[in-house]
Amino acid sequence: MSGHSKWHNIQAKKGKADAARGRIFTKLGRELLIAVKQGGPDPSANSKLKDVIAKCKANNMPNDTINNAIKKASGEGSNETYEEITYEGYGTNGVAVIVNASTNNKNRTAADVRHIFDKAGGNLGTTGCVSYMFDKKGVIVIEKEDCPLSEDDLMLLAIDSGAEDFSSEEEVYQITTAPADFTSVMEKLEQNGIKFLEAGVQMIPSTYVSLDEKSAEKMQRLIDNLEELDDVLEVFHNWEE
Repeated sequence: MSGHSKWHNIQAKKGKADAARGRIFTKLGRELLIAVKQGGPDPSANSKLKDVIAKCKANNMPNDTINNAIKKASGEGSNETYEEITYEGYGTNGVAVIVNASTNNKNRTAADVRHIFDKAGGNLGTTGCVSYMFDKKGVIVIEKEDCPLSEDDLMLLAIDSGAEDFSSEEEVYQITTAPADFTSVMEKLEQNGIKFLEAGVQMIPSTYVSLDEKSAEKMQRLIDNLEELDDVLEVFHNWEE
C-alpha cells in the first residue's frame, strides 16, 4: 500500500516541535475548550472532544493538563468564547493553503492572516477556492525506531483496526483513516504499545506542487509565520516539501 509522506527529516521536525511545544499546548487547550463548549465534557458522547484528546496525547500533553482544561472549559465560571474559522488561499507559485483558526475576534484574525499572505506574495481566496483539492483524513505517523512491531504486523494491526491505508517511508510508517475511524484506530494501536510521532485529522492534498529553492524558502516563511499566530491552529498545503 502506498501514500505520500512529508516526514523526510525526523530530527529537524522533532527539534522544531520541541521548540514550539509550549505554543502547541496552548493551541490544543483552545481546541479542547471549543470542543467542550460545542458538545459537552464527556468524550464518549462528544466525538469531536474525543478526537482532540487523541491529538493532545499524540503531542505528549500530560493527562492532568488535558483533564484540567476540560474541567475549566465545562465549569460555571468559564466564559471564554472562541469560534473556529477556516481561511483558504494561495502561497508561492499558486501553492494551495488551508488555515484552521480559532478566534474571539474575527476581524483581528482575518487581518493578521491576510497580512502574512500578502507579505509572502500570496493571497487569501474565497471559501472553497482550494479545499476541493484536499481530502479530510485521519493521519497517524509512527517513527520506525520507536515501533515495537514489525512492519507486517503493524500493517495488519492497522488494517484490522479499520485503517484505510498504510505506507512505509524512510524513517516512519504512516497510517491513514477515515475521519470517523481515526480515534478508534489510534486507541487500538495505543493498546498495543504504539507511540505516535504525530496523530490528527488533517487535510490531505490530492495533487502536489514542487518549488525551486528560492520559492521553497518563501513558502516555508509563509507557513512558519502563520503557525506562529496565536489564533492559528493548523496549516495545510500542497507544497511537496
